[in-house]
Amino acid sequence: MIPLLILGLLKQNPGSYGYELLALMEENHYKYIVNFTRGSFYYNLQQLEEKQLIKKVDVDKSDRARETHNYVITELGNKEFDKLMYQYGSKTEYVNLSFYTTMLFANEYNTEDFIHLLEMQMKQTREKISLLEKSLEQDFRNPAYFKHMLNNSLAHHLVNVEWFEGLLNEIRAKNV
Repeated sequence: MIPLLILGLLKQNPGSYGYELLALMEENHYKYIVNFTRGSFYYNLQQLEEKQLIKKVDVDKSDRARETHNYVITELGNKEFDKLMYQYGSKTEYVNLSFYTTMLFANEYNTEDFIHLLEMQMKQTREKISLLEKSLEQDFRNPAYFKHMLNNSLAHHLVNVEWFEGLLNEIRAKNV
């Protein structure tokens, strides 16, 4: 997914340098859609260049204090972009939380410790809800469908909190 983000951003912002692209991803809250880190971003940027899907271009560096590498998407990169758009756009995947795996073995784990895990999940999910709500309040330069994606993510997190609360109540009721 990160290569698709980078290629798409370069189509929208040709001649950008790596830090600009990363800043756009962070500024536009793409973390709610794709899991990325600074390291994974730069690794993928390097891989795209090595595969000749993007290339460095010369720009006027007189106004810049530090050395930067500006990139544009190549013809091969445009083909890869189209391929990735179809690949990711034509399939639906399961929504997985790593927490689901721990649910498989909840009966084998100390009940109080599992309750603590549920409480952690609820806290973290509420924090995500808060961030999503703040993001939705901002004026986006992104297309309207991005706002719909954030609303969809928010709805999933709200359902998860409700589910976690139900599980917590069920466990506590059994152990009274």
